[in-house]
Amino acid sequence: MTPSDPDPVAIIGASGSLGFGLALRLALAGVPVAIGSRDADRASETAVRAAELVPAGIFSGHDNAAAVAGASTVFLSVPFASQVQTLTSLKEAWRPGTLLIDLTVPLATAVGGKATRMLGVWQGSAAQQTQELVPDGVRVVSALHTISAASLTEIEHALSQDVLVCGDVRADKREAAELIQRIGGLRCVDCGRLDNARTTEALTALLIAVNSRYKVHSGIRLTGLPDALWE
Repeated sequence: MTPSDPDPVAIIGASGSLGFGLALRLALAGVPVAIGSRDADRASETAVRAAELVPAGIFSGHDNAAAVAGASTVFLSVPFASQVQTLTSLKEAWRPGTLLIDLTVPLATAVGGKATRMLGVWQGSAAQQTQELVPDGVRVVSALHTISAASLTEIEHALSQDVLVCGDVRADKREAAELIQRIGGLRCVDCGRLDNARTTEALTALLIAVNSRYKVHSGIRLTGLPDALWE
C-alpha cells in the first residue's frame, strides 16, 4: 500500500493512556489528530500535553461529538464500562461512511475484576457490540488490542509488532491497515471477520499477564507470512 496525504482522524478516549499513546504515534507519522473527550476542556488539555511531546504534531481538542463529526476515521479507545454510554451519546454525530476502528476490550476491570480476565459479551465481542450501537453505514473494524499503551507512549522506543485486524469488509480492513501502518514498526494482519474479534480482544488479557510476570511491554509477531499482506 502506498500512503497518501493523511486526513485528520479522531480518537475518542485519547485522554486515556492507550488513546494518548496512539495520538502521539499517529502525529509522529504526520497524521493530524482530533482528541475527543466527554469534557472539551480536558480534551484541549490533552492536546496541549501531546503537543509538548510531539511539537511537530497537529492536535486539537473537542468534545466527543465534535471530534466524531469532523473526521472520516475514528478510533474508539474507551474502557469497556464506558463503551455503551459513549456510543449511545454519539448516535447523531456520525458521518455516513465513517470508518470506526474499535480498540475496546471487555476486561473484567469493568466490574471490579482483574485485568487478566475477560467478560462475556452477549454479541460475542466488544467490536460486535459496537457494530450494534452505531448507525447503519458506519464501518466497524477491530484492531490494536495487542499493542500496549506503554509501548505506544514511550515514543523514543521503536516498535516491532503485528496488529491483528478483524472486520467483515476487506476494503475497510485495508483502509484501517493503511492508516495504522503509518506508525513505524507496526504491520497489520488480516484476521478475518469481525466475529474473530472475540479472540483478538482476549489476547489483551493474556499479554497483560505476560507483561506483568516479566515486567516488559511484549506484543505479538506472527511468523511465516508473505511479504505482501494487503495486495
